[in-house]
Amino acid sequence: MSGRLDAITLPHLPAAIEGPPYAMGDVDIGVVHFGPGAFHRAHQAWYFDDALVHDHRWGVSAVSLKSAGLRDALAAQDGLYTVAVLDESIRYRVMGSLRERLVAADESERERVLARLAAPATTLVTLTITEKGYCLRADGTLDFDHADVAADLAAPHSPTSAIGHVVEGLRRRRAAGVAPFTTISCDNLADNGGKLGRAVVALAHARDAELARWIEAEAAFPRTMVDSIVPATDAALEASVADALGVADAWPVQREAFSQWVIERRFCNAVPDWAGIGVIVTDDVAAYERAKLRLLNGAHSTLAYLGSLAVHATVADAMRDRDLAAFVERLMREDIRPNVAAPAGFDPDAYISDILRRFRNPAMRHQLAQIAWDGSQKLPFRILGTIRDALAAQRTIDGLCVPIAAWLHFVRRAQREGRKLVDPLAEPLFAIARECNGEAAHDVSRFLALEAVFAEDLPRNAVFSAALRAAYAKIA
Repeated sequence: MSGRLDAITLPHLPAAIEGPPYAMGDVDIGVVHFGPGAFHRAHQAWYFDDALVHDHRWGVSAVSLKSAGLRDALAAQDGLYTVAVLDESIRYRVMGSLRERLVAADESERERVLARLAAPATTLVTLTITEKGYCLRADGTLDFDHADVAADLAAPHSPTSAIGHVVEGLRRRRAAGVAPFTTISCDNLADNGGKLGRAVVALAHARDAELARWIEAEAAFPRTMVDSIVPATDAALEASVADALGVADAWPVQREAFSQWVIERRFCNAVPDWAGIGVIVTDDVAAYERAKLRLLNGAHSTLAYLGSLAVHATVADAMRDRDLAAFVERLMREDIRPNVAAPAGFDPDAYISDILRRFRNPAMRHQLAQIAWDGSQKLPFRILGTIRDALAAQRTIDGLCVPIAAWLHFVRRAQREGRKLVDPLAEPLFAIARECNGEAAHDVSRFLALEAVFAEDLPRNAVFSAALRAAYAKIA
């Protein structure tokens, strides 16, 4: 191997390597993306790369708020990087959609970022900045005490936060008589578009009430749902990419073959041919979110706790346990599926089959220990909501109580073995675990007293309490 991935070596890569099927010199930038981490480069950038095949307007300006890591890594590669798609056989695709890489905190590039936001050709702004990047209070409103928000108000024309950049970009467009861009949050945040829009309007209002009213009336902040597992880049990935390409790639990324992007039908400017690149546009993103939360995430948590108790390490390991895999499939098809209201055009049975294939993917090393983190925060949404709906419909909940009981045993085992429990309620959970004696009636009643997890209604429900005790005893 010699050399590195760049525009010169690109035409000489092995025939099996997929590359941009368009002339990169013809690409125009129509998207500004904040937070170009691994997920964006493996997910949204992939979709924009597909869009560029038939429409040169959708090149991406990738803006890091503070870190120069991506910009510097791809500087000598003409913005090119590799996505390794992990399936039974691994395939490699070189991406060309990131036509510009900027760092907003860099004084020499700050004005370029703001000019790009104000440019008429920019019609989409997308974000993957994690939940904390939105600078929100616990109630979901903008935190004006946050240091970055305070900095944005003190120096509004030199913003610090992503929200501040969006507001300043929209202010410049209004002043120039240019239509606003559509701003799309791609983070796993409930009501992501709604929270983003309200935060932008709140910051704008603190600057200029007329600007805030213009944004409310003219701009668009659609809700979205994104789905694809993107493991972190490691030395093994770098080595496999270099071996496959015959040249070095300073920062490749990897993902599973499955990918989904659902966007609410709410736009205020030009957008790509979403359907043509596999994006689902719908009036009911919430229904897709519920299906993912209950079927995918609920099954994930089930595997995490039952699989950990059976001393499996990864999702794929757990799915090789025939009894456990059979139980998870029954749970999804017979217990969760009847409690999911499918959106129009959505095939839940095919979705379940896709999930099971994803879980069995031998190339994915998705650690059960990581999925098991924060059970007290995840299970109320992933499983307990389904249980409540099943109880209301007088459906059986015996199977649904198994993952909850497995979590209780998981907590008990962690306490007995002196292992750390990654959970914001670790202390009260361990306090309960120390009182447990292994008897279902004794132990379950103590866990059910944890109102932060089970609220007030479930502990008072005799059907739920009995089913949870039975599941707990069976696992024990």
